[in-house]
Amino acid sequence: MNILRNGVSRIGYELRSYFRAPDQVFFTFLFPILMFGLFASIFAGDELGPGPDGTTVSMSRYYLTGMLAMAILLTGTQNLAIDIAIEKHEGGLKRLGATPLSPVSFFIGKFGVTVITCAVQMVLLIVFARLAFDVELPSDPERWLTFAWVSLLGLACFSALGTALSAVPRSGRSATAIVIPVVLLPQFFSGIFISFSMLPEWLQNVSSALPLAWLARGMRSVFMPEWFEASEPGGEWRLPVAALVIGIWFVAGLLVSWFTFRWTRGRS
Repeated sequence: MNILRNGVSRIGYELRSYFRAPDQVFFTFLFPILMFGLFASIFAGDELGPGPDGTTVSMSRYYLTGMLAMAILLTGTQNLAIDIAIEKHEGGLKRLGATPLSPVSFFIGKFGVTVITCAVQMVLLIVFARLAFDVELPSDPERWLTFAWVSLLGLACFSALGTALSAVPRSGRSATAIVIPVVLLPQFFSGIFISFSMLPEWLQNVSSALPLAWLARGMRSVFMPEWFEASEPGGEWRLPVAALVIGIWFVAGLLVSWFTFRWTRGRS
């Protein structure tokens, strides 16, 4: 109970620290919204389809799914990896290690602020897409349930991967230079900026081994029309496979974090 209580208290501290860093707020909070507005404006007249019923879907609707996946990626992996690496190399974690604070409480705080800030991001992104670009939203409650579990599983996965990645930078100054390329490159071949069906088959196969492609696919299953499923590899959403792949990466991230996380830079 003390561990849980300290973890909940840590969430409040992490939230205050998060919003006191304007650059962090911009790149992990506002960046997906700005990117959606940019791409939706550039490709405002473009459409995908038509489907068997003759209907088409706007590119802004497609980009909403990609930016939602990007929000989870940035909030989980990029934010946590840079934040933890800087805290470690600037001595913040060493000071915490000298207190009764449990590592479990520490990560409850980190994951709690990740869930809260990402949820606010996604709500703002969906509202912005609806009001500014008239993006059609699903009316089926089952789709929103899918959205909930895909988002939570994605957040857990990318938070674990962000914690694992935080062990790579050798200094606080190098954290951003190391983490951002790792986070940025997969976005170009995972269906975020470019329609997944337009990618070469070999690149689709490569990205299918990564969790981001399956996270974006899960988002498309929520917001895209049923006929769009036929354009996916295999002609199906394959949500059970998406859950399996994301879950495997989540476990891998947890294991790496377990063996690499230290309160200090050295080995304990």
